[in-house]
Amino acid sequence: MTYKDQSKSVEERVQHLLSLMTTEEKVGQLTQPFGWQTYTNDQGNITLNESFKQQVENGGIGSLYGALRADPWTGVTLENGLSAREGAEAVNLIQRYAVEHSRLGIPILIGEECSHGHMAIDGTVYPVPLLLGSTWNVDLYREMCQAVARETRAQGGAVTYSPVLDVVRDPRWGRTEECFGEDPFLIGELAVASVEGLQGESLDRDDAVAATLKHFVGYGSSEGGRNAGPVHMGWRELLEVDLYPFRKAVEAGAVSIMPAYNEIDGTPCTVNTELLEDVLRKDWGFDGLVITDCGAINMLASGHDVATDGLDASVQAIEAGIDMEMSGEMFEQYLVQAVAEGKLDVQVLDQAVSRVLALKFRLGLFEQPYVDADRATEVIGSEQHIQLARQLAAEGVVLLKNEADTLPLSIGNLGRIAVIGPNADQAYNQLGDYTSPQPKSKVATVLDGIRSKLANRMDLQTEKSSVGFVTDGSSVDQVLYAPGCRIKGDSKEGFERAIEVASQADTVIMVVGGSSARDFGEGTIDLKTGASNVSDHSWNDMECGEGIDRMTLGLAGVQLELIQEIHKLGKKLVVVYINGRPITEPWVDEHADAILEAWYPGQEGGHAIADILFGDVNPSGKLTISIPKHVGQLPIYYNGKRSRGKRYLEEDLEPRYAFGYGLSYTTFEYSEPQLSDASMTAGDSVTVSVNVTNTGPYAGAEVVQMYISDVVSSLTRPAKELKGFAKVNLEPGETQTVEFRIGAEQLQYIGRDLKPVVEPGLFHIHIGGSVNDTHMTELTVREA
Repeated sequence: MTYKDQSKSVEERVQHLLSLMTTEEKVGQLTQPFGWQTYTNDQGNITLNESFKQQVENGGIGSLYGALRADPWTGVTLENGLSAREGAEAVNLIQRYAVEHSRLGIPILIGEECSHGHMAIDGTVYPVPLLLGSTWNVDLYREMCQAVARETRAQGGAVTYSPVLDVVRDPRWGRTEECFGEDPFLIGELAVASVEGLQGESLDRDDAVAATLKHFVGYGSSEGGRNAGPVHMGWRELLEVDLYPFRKAVEAGAVSIMPAYNEIDGTPCTVNTELLEDVLRKDWGFDGLVITDCGAINMLASGHDVATDGLDASVQAIEAGIDMEMSGEMFEQYLVQAVAEGKLDVQVLDQAVSRVLALKFRLGLFEQPYVDADRATEVIGSEQHIQLARQLAAEGVVLLKNEADTLPLSIGNLGRIAVIGPNADQAYNQLGDYTSPQPKSKVATVLDGIRSKLANRMDLQTEKSSVGFVTDGSSVDQVLYAPGCRIKGDSKEGFERAIEVASQADTVIMVVGGSSARDFGEGTIDLKTGASNVSDHSWNDMECGEGIDRMTLGLAGVQLELIQEIHKLGKKLVVVYINGRPITEPWVDEHADAILEAWYPGQEGGHAIADILFGDVNPSGKLTISIPKHVGQLPIYYNGKRSRGKRYLEEDLEPRYAFGYGLSYTTFEYSEPQLSDASMTAGDSVTVSVNVTNTGPYAGAEVVQMYISDVVSSLTRPAKELKGFAKVNLEPGETQTVEFRIGAEQLQYIGRDLKPVVEPGLFHIHIGGSVNDTHMTELTVREA
């Protein structure tokens, strides 16, 4: 048959298969039930549920969401979940039933969450995207995406719902951690790397998955930083800022996209024809799959209230350009009826189905729907991937303060060290949202990392101590620990022990911040002993993550009070933030000797942080999001308009830590930028170069950043915009020349006609180590 003939074109195969399908079978291809509900795992004996079998036999299932997903929402745990091998075997079982028991033998598209690693048991947990962005290392991130694709495809996952390309405008938003930052150019570079890494050389390879760009669009600009809130944005800003990363990813070949929950100027993105058809397909030439977010069609009738009922909402969505519904409830329930009653044109249905089938053909699922379970055990969680997770974490940690060269710590005269705080030894608190259950042994906390570092560096002398922390049941080492308090809540019952522990130490490392950890059944900790404490009443410290938006950016609970009490002891104080959004704590900024911003650093985060604390790694992370002095300064993103004003009564508009900022243990010196030509026409290009020298005592990496200012323009412009960056490694005394190309793409903006334009005139070219620390030269654009 033609559709089974691999020698035929994808278009020919799609059209033939489509001609054989009933309306029920077509609608089946547009539905995506929850995958974890299709099977039962009884101590390794995996069986398919009857409801799934019936659905396959009665018309089929186009896709499954999260067949391998494990977390509190799914109810899949370490005890009842699937190992790497079992996951591959389960997907094979699902695919075999679909191929052998559906009338036309159409394989199922297995869709998985992979924002910072495959969200399945045994998968490698990388740092969250906010940290990944802080590495400014596009090549390393691309390598991570390749690793994620290998792990996901090894178990049969064929499409991932990442990358997240939202531009953050209000960091109170709980999903800030899932984003790369506040700058569209930086996000665009990482978007391209993500598509290249995930989709690889060819989608039908066993190390490639389809990338789904989300959330299209404006999701990071919601009113008040509230999840899925209304977005107030004009078309010019939308095209220049929020749509830019999506366009770059589509140009790189992305094959799937997910509309956002939010509305823009009154129109929900799920039914925004201007976005889904005019911009995405007509202007950009996108020919891939458009899939809703979970429950988005329901929101049209109950939330946005732009549809009278489920039938109306379903028809509106598919007519606007939606091809598949995540969760499948509305399409499955109403589309067959809509066709029968003449409310939905069959041609509209056929177009959506053809896009689903085309992706399956491109992924090679008709030729190879099954995977090798042995390969899954070899690839998933491999040592190579673990080391990659550690390197990414180390490169993304940002050194915010280092008074009097407090860091790196010297082991030779370290004395005793106290590790204190609710995030010092809580594994899930450093992993971020969209994380699967993890065995304790897999995650290195900061306490683990410090102990491991010291154990590997010296023979630890142990002695009994009334406040020492027993680490192996028999000995007490020089690393003392106390949690002190929880992330949330007002209990200070752990203060006394924490102060006692700190008083015995020469250096105190306070590990505080936030948590996006859902209730994995781990309970909480005993604030007096630090031991795990599981009870019938689990404590949830989650203050960040999807659906957890905040009014403030300060430390929750009594964490600040704990730091202040410890500070009274007069010890050297190093603060490590582990969190999913910027923290605004002026007291800490003023009084801590050193501050590390580690975001959620993933499973190897503790080792990476210890590497930095003790100087085995020189910090090179730079902020991709501005950290305000006070929440009242929001919005404070660096690339605001010149007309945004100068100050409030109480404070100016400068952030505490600016975009692109990050310290190193060494120092770097920049020469004045040199242009290959001081003028150009809009159709030409020039290069700008700068010499960067490591003038300090340590080898280090510097992120060289280029910003451009359009001095006078027909429409108002930002004061500065990032248009290039490069991360360079330099030995002490070494100098490297860094070059950037400047052409129309770097100089243009969206004009009155909503088209890109480069206007003649003067441009300032700024190059330096952060947006507020640059050297400038001038470029003139002449009339052609």
